[in-house]
Amino acid sequence: MAVRRQDALDYHSQGRPGKIQIAITKPCKTQRDLSLAYTPGVAEPCLDIQKNPDDADKYTARGNLVAVVSNGTAVLGLGNIGALAGKPVMEGKGVLFKTFADIDVFDLEINAPTAADCIRFCEMLEPTVGGINLEDIKAPECFEVEETLRARLKIPVFHDDQHGTAIISAAALLNAADVVGKKMEDLKIVFSGAGASAIATANHYLRFGVKRENITLCDSKGVIHSGRAKEMNKYKVAYARDTKARTLADALVGADVFVGLSVAGAVKPEMLAGMAPKPVIFALANPTPEIMPDEARAARPDAIIATGRSDFPNQVNNVLGFPFIFRGALDVGAQTVNDAMMIAATRALADLTRQEVPQYVLEAYGLDHLSFGPEYLIPKPLDTRVVLWEAPAVAKAAIDSGIARRSLDMDQYKIQLEERFGRSKALVRSLTLRARKQVQRIVFPEGHDARILKAAHALVTAKLVTPIVLGDPEHIREVAEEHEVPLDGITVMDPASANDAFRYAETLWERRQRKGVTRHSAGHLVRHPNYFASAMVAAGDADAIVLGIEQYYPDKLHAPLQVIGVDPAAGIAAGVIVVAQERDAYLHADTTQVEDPDARTVAVIAQQTAKLVRRFGIEPRVALLSFSNFGAARSPAAAKMAEATRLLHELEPDLEADGEMMAETALTPELLKEGFPYSRLKGQANVLIFPDLASANIGYQLVKCLAGAQVYGPMIVGTAKPVHILRRDVGVQDVIDMAVVAAVDAQARK
Repeated sequence: MAVRRQDALDYHSQGRPGKIQIAITKPCKTQRDLSLAYTPGVAEPCLDIQKNPDDADKYTARGNLVAVVSNGTAVLGLGNIGALAGKPVMEGKGVLFKTFADIDVFDLEINAPTAADCIRFCEMLEPTVGGINLEDIKAPECFEVEETLRARLKIPVFHDDQHGTAIISAAALLNAADVVGKKMEDLKIVFSGAGASAIATANHYLRFGVKRENITLCDSKGVIHSGRAKEMNKYKVAYARDTKARTLADALVGADVFVGLSVAGAVKPEMLAGMAPKPVIFALANPTPEIMPDEARAARPDAIIATGRSDFPNQVNNVLGFPFIFRGALDVGAQTVNDAMMIAATRALADLTRQEVPQYVLEAYGLDHLSFGPEYLIPKPLDTRVVLWEAPAVAKAAIDSGIARRSLDMDQYKIQLEERFGRSKALVRSLTLRARKQVQRIVFPEGHDARILKAAHALVTAKLVTPIVLGDPEHIREVAEEHEVPLDGITVMDPASANDAFRYAETLWERRQRKGVTRHSAGHLVRHPNYFASAMVAAGDADAIVLGIEQYYPDKLHAPLQVIGVDPAAGIAAGVIVVAQERDAYLHADTTQVEDPDARTVAVIAQQTAKLVRRFGIEPRVALLSFSNFGAARSPAAAKMAEATRLLHELEPDLEADGEMMAETALTPELLKEGFPYSRLKGQANVLIFPDLASANIGYQLVKCLAGAQVYGPMIVGTAKPVHILRRDVGVQDVIDMAVVAAVDAQARK
């Protein structure tokens, strides 16, 4: 996906600069808190750690803290740009650690040009962190740095540039060999590239039975052969072969496998002709592979192909490796990352691929079916099962090989991981991928707002939706030029002069003629962007409307409700807010519409919200909230929610829902299980239905402000067609997220 320079700069600079921050995990509000956090109370854990160093993981954050260390000598595809210039990349690595494995990161960019400098710096870090992820250090120094640190330190040290691709591509290779019916020990493998990643990958393949004499490495000068021994470092020399092949094309003749870890376009289609039957082609250069999959497929229809890209099958993505390897290593206090742990990670990924793929993974990637075979050799990065397979496998390998400081009950460990990593954390990411399955037309009435235009451009670039923006075209062009936003791919329409205005006015008049709207007034109303956009959706000329970025709430829904109306099956429109915290997401309703609903209305709101949750690919667990649990208080408010629960059970007999209950009960499965084992709600609720508008609105705003939760919406349920609302304080990313929600909603309704 193409990314504009300014968009990337805005992403990193707007709001709080950078992508990460440090959060305090203990209360620090009172004098007592201060006394416990610092002097004199802090002395007690210090003394315990002095007696038993392993207690550092018990009393400090060290056991969940990884240092991402780089000297900036080989940053992504940018080369030796220096430590400071590489800092955005290292922060990004921290984001991935936290997102996928809940691991905290210090990104440490160091002015250490030599291997000795890097080694000494990392040695001094050992008391601070539970592990070290080496990043973007050039070869061959990276080999020396990692080897030395692994020998000297008693914490995991892992160079992802070396081992990440090795571990994940080996899983794909194991499965590919099975698919084509070949044995690992018989495979003849050719590498394009002989840097850190290529050599580490070749080394890892040896652990699975590939023979060294069957591996040929090629660098920028051609085949690494014995005649070049004097010009090469010891890591390349280990793969120098006695061969007459001198070029990559020569080496590919008769080869079973090609592994590209080099540059775009290194392989021409005709070079594949001489490969063995059913060749395996891993073209892993990013963002443009050594040969594009369609070219490889045309040249060798019998090939199995993998790339590093998300828009083709079999993406070899390092995020399938390092977060979960460190998760397992940290959780058992591993003293290193050894071969056994890396083998275990590979086998876990290979084995997971052979399991039935859950529906949420299919929905996340816009697929109807996915099963083990030529186009599914490794798990998808958004498959939340990866942590449940890989981290325990790594942890067990560490224990079995004797380098773990702690032992774990593996069954209990898997349960803990499952509780820690819920599906909800991937909600927006999965919806984004699902939106691409069938691109929807989203109309934005406020086309002159720079945030709308920037979001529309991003949506077009990412191929997520087809945006239609309304307003005066000249004004929109001026705003776009001022903010350097290209309008390519964005449909701009002027309601004041559009050819469809008369047809839309007739539609509006037909729907409102008995509610005070004349044909003449309908002609005037439909020139307003909100009415025009609503008429587009009602007529089927757009699939959803996203509006309200510059309006007060009472004005936002006036036009959509008049033109689009409510779904007769629902009879009422309600507002739903998604409140996303670090690991979980909850839907709150009704947050915007019905001030004091009766019991039947509450039940309908719960039913409609549950339908929305299902459209997102999540199974709803609904709690109807009150200030009491299951009849403990006899009051009209509690009785209303109890009656609403009874009516909801009539409307949706199979829905996992219950009430009335306190919020703490709904969100604490242990309380629910111990105190109310008869409840139909068997796990933590993810849909919270409030007794009235005031409590719902106050509730989500308190969580947003006090807990720092991310808020999406309001999404409107109960309308005849998708209508979604923007708050006035939103940024560009919020507009993008809401457009994605609207697109998935429109898909599901169709």
